Amino acid sequence: MSSAEPRRLELPAPVLLEVRGPDGSRYLNGQVTQDVRLAGDATKSLHACVTDAKGKLQFRVAIHGRPGGVLRVSCDHEGADGLLMRLDRYLIADDAEIVDISEEWKRIHVTGGEAPVCEGNAYAVAINRISVPGWDVWIPCGESHPAENLPAWSSDETEAARIAAGIPAWGKELEAGMLPPEAGLDRTDISYAKGCYIGQEVISRIKSAGKVNRRLTKLVVPESVACVAGDALLTAEGTEAGVITSVSPIVANARRVLLGYVKRSVEGQGLRLADQTPVEIIAK
Repeated sequence: MSSAEPRRLELPAPVLLEVRGPDGSRYLNGQVTQDVRLAGDATKSLHACVTDAKGKLQFRVAIHGRPGGVLRVSCDHEGADGLLMRLDRYLIADDAEIVDISEEWKRIHVTGGEAPVCEGNAYAVAINRISVPGWDVWIPCGESHPAENLPAWSSDETEAARIAAGIPAWGKELEAGMLPPEAGLDRTDISYAKGCYIGQEVISRIKSAGKVNRRLTKLVVPESVACVAGDALLTAEGTEAGVITSVSPIVANARRVLLGYVKRSVEGQGLRLADQTPVEIIAK
């Protein structure tokens, strides 16, 4: 099936929070790494991180605007049910409220074709989830939308597209307590031009220093090589160099694409697996 034909992408049911009130946008901007003002036109959704005071990842979210200055924050990874408590913790003097509306809405992600046509209260926001342009279609629970009947991406296709694009996934490349720039989220989830937010000083310091202890890296091995997530990456001399986090289930051009973390201390050195198989770096 052509990637241009409309298809739906299976995603977990998300936690969906709505930030309301005159100070809502300003307050949320002080809690996440992205500039939420860029989501105010209600046509696109932005990826962002929620970090702690040490700049360490707590949640990865998507933020989109709604008419009237309302902002909606969605999160669908493990631990997402703690997002409301985390955001509400610092809401003290601001004229804003955060409301959990997860039970009121369902989400279908659509790729290919034109933006889905929505009627009634349903709406679509553009967001790139697996390197393929797409839209999150938000539908009131109890209502239906034609997107729900589209042919679906298979799990193997979804994973192969994600890995080929070097996009990190929660539970594989992402976990609570890590530094977002390690996974390359500084390129997609972080605004360095906005004002302060919790953890901003640490994140900015990492950018100024230009380095982290490890980086998510795209790798390839011959299709005949057997490897799995968790396998060690070694230097030619056998020094520990990193770890594989994801292995593409689909082979292309006789090669298999991997994602893995590689230590900064071994940058520039050749990599191999424990069985001596060379590992090629194709992107960081």
